[in-house]
Amino acid sequence: MEQLEIDPGVTPVDAVVMQGGPVEPGRGFVLHSAEYEGQSTIGVAGTRALQWGLTSTLDVLKDIAAGKGPNRWLAALGYTGWGAGQLDGEMRRHGWQVAPGNADLLFATPIEQRWTAAFGSLGVPVDRLSAIAGRA
Repeated sequence: MEQLEIDPGVTPVDAVVMQGGPVEPGRGFVLHSAEYEGQSTIGVAGTRALQWGLTSTLDVLKDIAAGKGPNRWLAALGYTGWGAGQLDGEMRRHGWQVAPGNADLLFATPIEQRWTAAFGSLGVPVDRLSAIAGRA
């Protein structure tokens, strides 16, 4: 907050800024609970329609610092982008495992446990995963 010349106010001292991806690493995003809506907030669907919001202006950080921001949030710098059809192709080749959106997983689960918890939510024990592909 101080680097952005925003008084940290009531911002939690243990707040973490995550790496959102390699594209525009100086650009910030805040994924947050849906009760907060700034002028530039975009609705994000989860397991329910518009479960979360995504805001990329300094207003959300100022509101967080002033205690008027979203109840639940995480901040990230940068993003990952794909060309037309690229992500669809990766998914068809099983390059991604998709789990339903889950607010507790995103906002309440410790960062170091999120990957394992996401697989667990699908009933997939991570100790059963293999880096080696085979054919039957």
